[in-house]
Amino acid sequence: MRADARRLEIMRAAARVFRARGFAAAGMRDIADAAGLSPGNLYHYFRGKDELLFFCQDRSLDRLLEALAAARTSRRPLGPRLRDVAVAHVLCLLDEVEGSGAHFEVDALPPRLRARIVAKRDRYERGVRALVAGGVRRGALRASDPTVATRAFLGALNWTAHWFRPEGPQSPQRVAELVADYAIGGLLLRNPQSATGNSRDAHAKRTRRSHDQRRADRSRVRAVQNAPGGAS
Repeated sequence: MRADARRLEIMRAAARVFRARGFAAAGMRDIADAAGLSPGNLYHYFRGKDELLFFCQDRSLDRLLEALAAARTSRRPLGPRLRDVAVAHVLCLLDEVEGSGAHFEVDALPPRLRARIVAKRDRYERGVRALVAGGVRRGALRASDPTVATRAFLGALNWTAHWFRPEGPQSPQRVAELVADYAIGGLLLRNPQSATGNSRDAHAKRTRRSHDQRRADRSRVRAVQNAPGGAS
C-alpha cells in the first residue's frame, strides 16, 4: 500500500514534468528531481519512462471505466449520468495528471504496452457509445449517428487538457463541470421526450392545423353564400 502511494506521487510529479517539457524531452532525472528522489530510488519504482507513462495512462483509464460503470448501472435520467462521466473524464486530465499531455502519448509506448492501453481505451469508448446509442433510440438525445456523436463528445472533453492551466482562475473541478455542461448540451434535446411522444405531438399539431384550416375554409364559403346576391 505504501509503495502504491509512492508510485502515485511519482506519477503526479512525472505528469508535471511531461506537461512542462513534453514527454520526449523529459528525462528520468527530471522526474526524480520533481518527485524528491534520487535517480536510483526512482528506478526502484519504475524501470523507465515507458513504464511510468503506462502506469499513468492505465490508472486514468481505470478511473474512467469506474465512472462509466456507475453511469450504466444508475437509474437516473441519461443526461445527469452522461454529465457525471464527462466530469470524471475531464478531472482525469486536469486533476489526476494535472493537465498533462501524457493521456495522449499512446504512440510513445512500446507495442506491447500500447496494445493494452488501446484495448482499454476502446472498451471505454464503446461503453460511452452504448449509452449515447441508447439515448438516441429512446429519443432522449438529438444525435443521429451515435459513433460521430460519441467521438465529438469525447473530443471536446479531451481538448481541455491542451488549454487548461493549473495557475488559472478556475479550479479543475469547476472547469470539469463547465466543460461537461457544454459537451452534454450538444447531445441533449431542448425538451427531451420519448421519440414516440415527439411523433405523437407532431401528429397532433398537424391534425389541429388541418382541422382549423378546414373550419376556416367552411366559414369563408358560408360568408360568400350568405352575402347579398349570393353565389350563383
